[in-house]
Amino acid sequence: MAAPLEDYALIGDMQTAALVSRDGSVDWLCLPRFDSPAVFAGLLGTDEHGFWRIGPIGSPADAEPVDARPRPAHAPFEDADAQRVPAGADAPAPPADRRRYRGDSLILEQEWDTDAGTVRVIDFMPPRHLTEGVGTPTVIRVVEGVSGRVRMRSALRMRFSYGRVVPWVHRVDDGHGQRTAAVAGPDSVWLDGEAQTYGRDLTTYADFTVAPGERVAFALTWQPSHLPPPERTDPEAALTATEDFWRAWVAHCTYRGPYQEAVIRSLITLKALTYAPTGGIVAAPTTSLPEDIGGVRNWDYRYTWLRDAAITLSSLLRTGYRDEARDWRDWLLRAVAGDPENLQIMYGIAGERELTETELDWLPGYENSTPVRLGNGAATQLQLDVYGEAVEALHLAQLSGLAPNDYANLLQLRLISYLEQHWREPDEGIWEIRGPRRHFVHSKVMAWVAVDRTVKLLETTATEGPLDRWRRLRDDIHQDVCAHGYDPDRNTFTQSYGSQELDAALLLIPQVGFLPPDDKRVIGTVEAIQRELLTPDGFVLRYPTSGQDAGVDGLSGDEGAFLACSFWLADDLALIGRVDEARELFEKLLAIRNDVGLLAEEWDPRRKRQVGNFPQAFSHVPLIDTALRLL
Repeated sequence: MAAPLEDYALIGDMQTAALVSRDGSVDWLCLPRFDSPAVFAGLLGTDEHGFWRIGPIGSPADAEPVDARPRPAHAPFEDADAQRVPAGADAPAPPADRRRYRGDSLILEQEWDTDAGTVRVIDFMPPRHLTEGVGTPTVIRVVEGVSGRVRMRSALRMRFSYGRVVPWVHRVDDGHGQRTAAVAGPDSVWLDGEAQTYGRDLTTYADFTVAPGERVAFALTWQPSHLPPPERTDPEAALTATEDFWRAWVAHCTYRGPYQEAVIRSLITLKALTYAPTGGIVAAPTTSLPEDIGGVRNWDYRYTWLRDAAITLSSLLRTGYRDEARDWRDWLLRAVAGDPENLQIMYGIAGERELTETELDWLPGYENSTPVRLGNGAATQLQLDVYGEAVEALHLAQLSGLAPNDYANLLQLRLISYLEQHWREPDEGIWEIRGPRRHFVHSKVMAWVAVDRTVKLLETTATEGPLDRWRRLRDDIHQDVCAHGYDPDRNTFTQSYGSQELDAALLLIPQVGFLPPDDKRVIGTVEAIQRELLTPDGFVLRYPTSGQDAGVDGLSGDEGAFLACSFWLADDLALIGRVDEARELFEKLLAIRNDVGLLAEEWDPRRKRQVGNFPQAFSHVPLIDTALRLL
């Protein structure tokens, strides 16, 4: 069974990522890209769906030595010479006693204290550009003895295609020693290590002992199965290069303030969620981690949402990362090229448009939360707010001094031409409802943002466009929202025209400049959300899932507090002068990060645990923004 989300840490190479549990188990890894099929899918099922666990052998019975006699190269991996490992060999190791990232990096260190001594496991994925040649995705795990003599076991169960396919596993002698290869269809995975391996029950084991100062390294590398075997990796050289890379990257951070640790960890997480070859940013590296444990609110987040990526660009620009911002702008221009009138709300990490949603019925889901989904049907929704977020991102890039791009300006004008014809239509809104379309207030506000920023573009540059007409359009949208999206009796904006319900996205009204923070309608909306959308522990729900508008999202079940919304509330409290309250809420949010500083999408106030896809860019970006606001 998968661990609570808080027990996982992230490692990655900026093209894919793995989740490593406190018990030393890699339970999620897609190869070679974020959106590729998983080779370890135990996170969404059981150990039968793939894992790689390294940890101390936990009991005296397990510590009995195993005869792992060498066998001929190319011999079937599981043959008559394979020895039986002791009972309980598949049982998880105890949780690590300590874990941390090595400095400001994505190198994970976990330590166990045992009766026999202390041992450390170092896990990381070297960025592919650091390796010679093309570079292939590699997970490196280094076991280091700290004190005493500790008996260790590596258990590796590879299952391709999200746990569905058992590969052919065999040994190959390449002249430098034996390698373990797993092959199925287009994929091959190669295990290199300094400990002798043996097989049982379609699982690869290695038993070994480490003394103080001794290090035993393993490297697991993916390669297309039709190509020659990948080059062997030098684990120690890769470790040094990876640490140097992250140290140099973090040095560009311009944030200097009281929340530096949290900001830097969030920036590293956002960098890890960036697909380096294209500049696309995934919302999260996982699929189908439930917003409601045991429920159906399970989605694939391994794609690039314009909304998420645009606000990520804002945070990167404000903390000194111009190269990443430029790369995302270039990704946007390529993704939308040729068809801006049919702007999608999300794309694949290389700009793919076809993200057909299917269900993986052989996976039982995280804590039995089904269905497990692949792809995302929301890609075809109409969400008018993304026009505002995309234009705002282009506007910020211009203000921050990124080199001008003529096509970026042309794209912006074409987006506004589309909005001019369609802003009055109902849509599915920021929360991607699967019920009937509505006139969501937040969508109209962000349409106003798109027009407002484009008017500023025409006013301040040589870009030509219908300035007077778009000024009138901006005024028309503003008046429409204030007339139809505001409830004067309750002094609050509402979720949609004619609705009595609230929506936490309304907290963005003062942040995007639609109204000033001291406007009574803004203050009234903030106070109404505090009254009606707060959980008992003080976090913010996106919108009611019961009441007059029950079923607005077309889904059964409930959900937790949406963490981005809670950060937005802290921002608004600061904007309206309630800075002490803002800081108190912000620090409460920091306290629910896990021990290595990561946040999922939501917080379950009943179970007191994180839920939803993990780690989530849409949680780490507003963390950075609120820290900047509280400087």
